[in-house]
Amino acid sequence: MTTNNRKVLVGLLVTVACVFAMSGTAEAQSRGIRVGISANPEQVYFGAHADVAEVVQELWFRPNFEAGFGDGLTLITLNGEFVYHFPLSNTEWRPYVGAGPAAVIGTFSNSSGRHSHFGPGFNFLFGIEKPKGLLAEIKVGAIDSADFKFGIGWTW
Repeated sequence: MTTNNRKVLVGLLVTVACVFAMSGTAEAQSRGIRVGISANPEQVYFGAHADVAEVVQELWFRPNFEAGFGDGLTLITLNGEFVYHFPLSNTEWRPYVGAGPAAVIGTFSNSSGRHSHFGPGFNFLFGIEKPKGLLAEIKVGAIDSADFKFGIGWTW
């Protein structure tokens, strides 16, 4: 990884850390962690999210960070997703749908050395969660985002 790519990566990681630190205020509905698998590229990933601002009733800005490993590639993805929670009565489970842009940083090695790529992405997602509990989520990506992701996680 070149020095400039390292600076970009460090800057993005600091930005993500600041977003999650700010989410500790009373505004945040929830925070969570996740782990899952992706296809194209085939990877295992982990990440974290925070519902940081309710844009309109039940529509939340949910930035998240995901790091994927495998298929000869490391992906760092910063997602600026918006999710809409469907209010249901008589159940604690809340389904949601969402979408949003992504910044995708990939590093890989081949016979000519180690290379990095920075590109845009976009995600469409569907999930279900129990507030202060389990979540399951499916993402379909476009542009440089992974084509498909399935993850499970925990919110608090």
